[in-house]
Amino acid sequence: MVIETKKERRLILFALIVLAIYLSPLFILQENAHIRVHDNLDSNLAWYKVLAKSGAMFGAVNGAIPQIINGQLSRNAFGTEYSFIVWLYTLFPTMTAYALSQALTRIVAFFGMYLLLKKHLLPGERWLLLQIGASLAFALTPFWPSGMLSTLGMPLALWAFLNIRNGAGTWKEYLVLTFIPFYASIVLGFFFFLSAMGIVWLWDVLRGKGWNLRFLLSIGYMTIIFVLVEYRLVYSFLFSKEPNSRDEYFHANLPFWRAARLFIKNYLLGHTHVMTLHTLLIVPATFIAIYFVYSKKLWQQEKLFILLFGLNILLSLWYAFWFYEGWLPLTKKFHFMDTFNFARYHFLRPLVIYASFALALKIISLQGINWAKMAKWLIVLQIVFLGFWNDEIVYKDKPTVKEFFAEDIFHDIKEHIGQKQEDYRIASIGIHPAVAQYNGFYTIDTYNNFYPLSYKHQFRKIIEKELAKNKTIRKYFDKWGGRCYIFTAQLGKKYMLKKDSKRHLKNLELNTDVFKDMGGRYIFSAIPIDNAEQNQLMLDKVFVSKTAAWKIYLYKTL
Repeated sequence: MVIETKKERRLILFALIVLAIYLSPLFILQENAHIRVHDNLDSNLAWYKVLAKSGAMFGAVNGAIPQIINGQLSRNAFGTEYSFIVWLYTLFPTMTAYALSQALTRIVAFFGMYLLLKKHLLPGERWLLLQIGASLAFALTPFWPSGMLSTLGMPLALWAFLNIRNGAGTWKEYLVLTFIPFYASIVLGFFFFLSAMGIVWLWDVLRGKGWNLRFLLSIGYMTIIFVLVEYRLVYSFLFSKEPNSRDEYFHANLPFWRAARLFIKNYLLGHTHVMTLHTLLIVPATFIAIYFVYSKKLWQQEKLFILLFGLNILLSLWYAFWFYEGWLPLTKKFHFMDTFNFARYHFLRPLVIYASFALALKIISLQGINWAKMAKWLIVLQIVFLGFWNDEIVYKDKPTVKEFFAEDIFHDIKEHIGQKQEDYRIASIGIHPAVAQYNGFYTIDTYNNFYPLSYKHQFRKIIEKELAKNKTIRKYFDKWGGRCYIFTAQLGKKYMLKKDSKRHLKNLELNTDVFKDMGGRYIFSAIPIDNAEQNQLMLDKVFVSKTAAWKIYLYKTL
């Protein structure tokens, strides 16, 4: 990237300083930082540590992770060893790796969006403030941490593809297309992005613009790199014959009115894995811009903005109506429609939303001096708003990383039990299994989206009576089952009961015989079990610590 003016240099430096301030709590506080729990602390961070210590980093495609669900969890469920994020967590302490990953992702997101806007969507020095402001805002979005560049890398990839499409591709563009697959996921973003690029190529052909083989081959090239990097995923999807937990995932279950409601919710509020925080300022800005397009008949001049505006609506519609029950006849005939989540085309929305935001601000700026001032204020306010969504603020009432994993208390439990951790199995109640896994315990419960269906059915027998008493957890387990937890009717879907909880489990009904048959010897419960003896359990000891979020009631089988 060539920096052409002092103003551009100053604005880029300012943006990088803002990013550094935003990231600083992670580097300064380390384990005392507050970060996202859902699909982060409760899963991925523990998985990286388990994988690093498993000795199975380069395991065979039909290999297993011995620490989890009696060695029935496929090595492939933990992804490829060719992902940079796996090596970050292998080479560095957990929070150092987390902070470095956040920094890398956000820096690439900023420069990727800036290059895209400057070169293709909003060219011209006149729009420098909007280019850099929109890029900084995009880089500050609270993306899903283990998604890496799966969504935030899309602007950089689009910049490369558009250059190649226009005949201006150099080694830099192909370097981008080579690098991103090592720090992104094809199923969490780039399958949908690459198929969208294929649609762009086909549209060019249908409009008579020629076959543009260089563009087509570049799409194929990046796809091949992804397939090679994610060879474990490809093998599991194409060649694994054993039924897995995803075979009981049924997505098409919403009536029309609920799908319509989900469309409005997704359009206005977004989704937890691709949070864009666009409701308060970006939605009004785009509607103001579309009003000016309509009232001043700017349809030809603003075709790109109109395309993005319409695409944003279409992506939310697709997401919501993917869950519409009208799909059932097709899902029964084509099972892959249930096992692969095609709703994730909405993962394109962060790119679409922030690109359309920049274009909307341009349209608003052209309406006069006061409107131009308003556009600048909108971009500033969006950046400030995103700053207040820093993890350290949003999750301040959640446990810190140190409190969540509570290594000191679990060290005491391990010492108290006094056996090698691989010689017995445990399960947790009211606390995520990832906590025990992070601390080296071998668990019969887990959170994974890809494990043997036979294991799910066997595990279900332990909690069968509890599921029968609570429709919510029964449906949650039977129609998805990614969380293979010891659910209880009383707690429902509460996985985190901190040490200040006053609750007791009063009428627990577990099939402890099945638990023991599966190797279970201990249960780590976050709250007391009043009828432990009826469940063939005995309270061994209670563990508590100032630095742990949990009080652990250690129960052993009779």
